Amino acid sequence: MLRTIGRRLLLLIPTLLGLTVLLFFWVRALPGGPAVALLGERATPERVAEINELYGFNEPLIIQYFTWLGRLLQGDFGVSLQTQRPVTEEFARRFPATLELTIFAITVAVAVGVALGYWAARRRGKAVDHFAVFASLIGITIPVFFLAFMLKWLFAVQLGWLPSDGRQDPRLDATHYTNLYVLDGILTGEWDAAWDAFLHLILPGLALASIPLAIITRITRASVLEVQNSDYVRTGMAKGVSRSTIRGRFIMRNALLPVTTTIGLQVGLLLAGAILTESVFAYPGIGSFLQRAIFTRDFPVLQGFILFIAVLYALINLIVDVSYSFIDPRVRVQ
Repeated sequence: MLRTIGRRLLLLIPTLLGLTVLLFFWVRALPGGPAVALLGERATPERVAEINELYGFNEPLIIQYFTWLGRLLQGDFGVSLQTQRPVTEEFARRFPATLELTIFAITVAVAVGVALGYWAARRRGKAVDHFAVFASLIGITIPVFFLAFMLKWLFAVQLGWLPSDGRQDPRLDATHYTNLYVLDGILTGEWDAAWDAFLHLILPGLALASIPLAIITRITRASVLEVQNSDYVRTGMAKGVSRSTIRGRFIMRNALLPVTTTIGLQVGLLLAGAILTESVFAYPGIGSFLQRAIFTRDFPVLQGFILFIAVLYALINLIVDVSYSFIDPRVRVQ
């Protein structure tokens, strides 16, 4: 197990190096050069020369690349052009918001999706199965931003049951240690702050969970259908093995491998930044910040956040691979 983890971590090094090369030449390939892209309408020849001198854009490309790579290895990802703060500081401020939203969304998606997919497979051809297939199809086809606007209009504007934007009521004098607002409220005993933060999670969390929930439902249904028709399941039933053992150990445990892969990929996508969802609900996570970085051409932020996201994806895939050995002992043998 440790050897596998070490090998995967070593493979992460050339992957990240390749990504740094792509990011570096992507910025340099922009029309007019990176200086013009950074300055926009203010791109006078004097200002372009000043930016080129400031950032070293007039140096040979190979020198520019290794200079930039050296700063990355020292933890220097540059300074945001929007806020004039270090990119690492902006990420540390905003990532907990996206992490909290992702945890809520993936919890809803997994809890509902796995249960609904399992019962749809067990009741194949019946009302539950038809409902699950129809609901999952709707969840995949409805655009996230449209669903977000509909949820906001119905539950926040018309009914007034839930807050429409933000992470927490600014009138609350809440204490924040981890920047995970719900967790902070629980740790400090500020239950009103924890409840308010949880209420702010519901609408963006449900919108964000819609596509993962639909995908997990369909993958679970297909996987359970395949496993429950296997020879070892029929053999167990013929030998009189209890139904609970067959459903739990024979069917569900073996059906979880493709479901686990799907969950890992969905977590990676959610952590990468739900730009549309966070924008609709004015949720201050990395998604909304990335949106502004794209429009303002804040390339230090884009490059830094893309590298962060790549590392997260790799670590999530590693966790998924390790979890296989706990779900299916045959993986450990191999």
